[in-house]
Amino acid sequence: MACRSNPVSDAGTVNARVMRLAIGSLIVGLIVLALKALAWALTGSLALMSDALESLVNLATALAVIVALRVARRPADDNHPFGHHKAEFFSAVLEGVLIVIAALFILREAYDGFQAPRAMDAPLLGMAINMAAGTINAIWALALIRNGRRYRSPALVADGKHLMTDVVSSVGVLFGVGLALATGWLWLDPAMAVLVAVNILWSGSMVIKASLSGLMDEAVSEAELATIRRVIETAASDDAALQAHDLRTRHAGPVTFIEFHLVMPGATTVEAAHDLCDRIEAALMAALPGARVTIHVEPEHKAKHSGHVVLS
Repeated sequence: MACRSNPVSDAGTVNARVMRLAIGSLIVGLIVLALKALAWALTGSLALMSDALESLVNLATALAVIVALRVARRPADDNHPFGHHKAEFFSAVLEGVLIVIAALFILREAYDGFQAPRAMDAPLLGMAINMAAGTINAIWALALIRNGRRYRSPALVADGKHLMTDVVSSVGVLFGVGLALATGWLWLDPAMAVLVAVNILWSGSMVIKASLSGLMDEAVSEAELATIRRVIETAASDDAALQAHDLRTRHAGPVTFIEFHLVMPGATTVEAAHDLCDRIEAALMAALPGARVTIHVEPEHKAKHSGHVVLS
């Protein structure tokens, strides 16, 4: 006998809020891209060009996130009985790939800059505009990361983390451009572009790695696993359950899938076993909003050890 939980009642509200944040990223991306492109046009700086190009990637990935979220919020159907939640991971993988492509393009432009260094035009105005764009990015990146974790959206978290690397890049770019302006060392401009490209490559690889973990059904973190075990043991401790074992977990977008076997005495009625499953499911969903719980009830001869233990 298996007991399965129902979706959380406020899932529609969460999806709507996540979608509004994704649309907000698109708007912020347009503003930041316009500012950084203006800074690049005013100065002709390769370092500022690399910063603007990273913002172009941000804009493209914001569009990808919106598309992914529209797919991820679709209800389960005959062909996708577990839902479409993993669409968010595909968005994050695409973001990582675009980041890597942008970094390679920057490296090529930086090589040309080393071959023929040139002085910058209107550097102070360009730096001021770039600084304003970086400030906007920092504020929005923090908002995305905080709300992405709150609503368990890997696409928003990935977007926020990438924006934060963009902020770090912008700070480094401004420092390098300022140093080149103060010293007259024109090679510092393409050198900063190279450093930005390396930083972008690193962040892109991390985004891809995290997304592939989700696509490969990686288990939840040790902290979440400890919470799940504690909740199961606490919820079942006052009832006739003999044991819980073969616990399996995985993430799919904002949803955590939890499966395990619950051993009951042979004389337990179906109604009593079902009531216990409901209580355990409710406790797990309270601890991990968005959880989908499947419990397989077994007779006592299926027990692996004595006591209320949970085996991974």
